[in-house]
Parts: sequence; structure tokens; C-alpha cells
Amino acid sequence: MAKRQTKPVPSDSTVDANIFPLFPESDGWDPLDDRRDQSYLRKVKPKSLNQKRLLDAIARHHLTLALGPAGTGKTYLAISSAVQALEDGHVDRIVLSRPAIEAGESIGYLPGDMHEKMAPFLRPLFDALADRVGGKRLRAFMGDGAVEIAPIGFMRGRTLNNAFVVIDEAQNCTYGQLKMMLTRLGWHSTMVLTGDPDQSDLLDGMSGLSDIARRLGGVSGVAVVHLDESDIVRHPLVASMLNVL
Repeated sequence: MAKRQTKPVPSDSTVDANIFPLFPESDGWDPLDDRRDQSYLRKVKPKSLNQKRLLDAIARHHLTLALGPAGTGKTYLAISSAVQALEDGHVDRIVLSRPAIEAGESIGYLPGDMHEKMAPFLRPLFDALADRVGGKRLRAFMGDGAVEIAPIGFMRGRTLNNAFVVIDEAQNCTYGQLKMMLTRLGWHSTMVLTGDPDQSDLLDGMSGLSDIARRLGGVSGVAVVHLDESDIVRHPLVASMLNVL
């Protein structure tokens, strides 16, 4: 039987010098991780007067409520303050909590353990953390418990000592849920609630954020910071749309 002829491999001289591989050939290299970990923000500066007031309030109070429309940096500044407190040794861990409420549509039951089920709802918090510490450090923090996922439904009975607690999308919590969460605050801890009272996904009258903010506004040691359209740091159209929607 005749031997099968093999197709000759072109030498380097026949390869177009203008053609480059899309991704470099290296062991363990991932374009997403590399892009995220090239640099991350070590310091966050406020871009408006109200954002500065929010950062100052978080630094001076153990409980801060940040209220305002979408895109005003409420969650991002809260996460940045949490990371700063962790890096400075003021707290031992960051606790993230967010109600598992879909925005007007049901996606059914989610597979996996608690962390996997909560991951889609906590993605905005993870994105802010990754921008602040980088993807690799975030995975390390998650592994050793420095960053903890704490669904609101599983918080009853706990006392959060030496922690920085961020409760995001608080407008989707009832009055009872917020009262329960606020009373989890322990020694040497800081808690920040963020939310937009005008964008609740609950039925009318069920959100407890506005009522909680009104009641706590006169309590010593609690800061309630209001942000508005002038503080929006997303696309300029966001502020324009919010003025008419």
C-alpha cells in the first residue's frame, strides 16, 4: 500500500507578518481575568458634593442610608468604603446582602447552592468589588470568608460584629425585613443601606425604605443621605430620562 502523502507545513517565511494571534499563547492565561486584573482602583474620589457627603457620612457613622436614583454611585461608594475599611483593618469581613427579587419577571428556580443561587442578584456588588480589588483578590476574599454572601432571608438571629454590611436595593425590602436587618448590627461594625424609593419592584405600599428613612432621620448616630439627578455618573441620557419617566 502506498504511503499517504502529508501536506507540507509552511515555513515561517510564508506566514503573513501582518497576521497576529487573537490571544497570546501562554499557560493559564484568560483574557477576562487579565483585563480585570491589570489595574484596579485603589482610591475612589467623589464626583459630586452629595457623593462626598455620602462618603463622609459612612466614615463617621455606624449606620448610613443612601437614597437616590439609579446611577448616582450609591452602591459603588458603599462597596469602596467597605473595601477601604477591610484593607485598613477596621473590620474583619464584608457582608453583602440583597433581596432576591426579579425586576418584573420570573426566571424560575435557579440551580446550585446558596452562593450560586444568589450570584445573579449580587452581580452588581461583585462588579463593584472586582473594580475595587481585582478579580483574583475577590476570589481569594470569597475563599477565606473575608467577603460573605448573606441573603436577607437567612439573616434573622445573627449578630454581625467587626463587619462592614452593605444592604443593596433596600427599596425591595419590606418594613419588617429592614427592621430585622438593621437590628443585626453588632459591635465595631458599619452598615450601609442603599436604594431608590421610586424604583421598588414590590407591590405598592409594601416597600419599607421610605418609612425607615423617615423614622431614622432624627436618630443620633444615623446618617440619611439623599442623592439626586445631578449626582448621576452614568450616561448623561440617564439623568434626562429620569426627569421625564
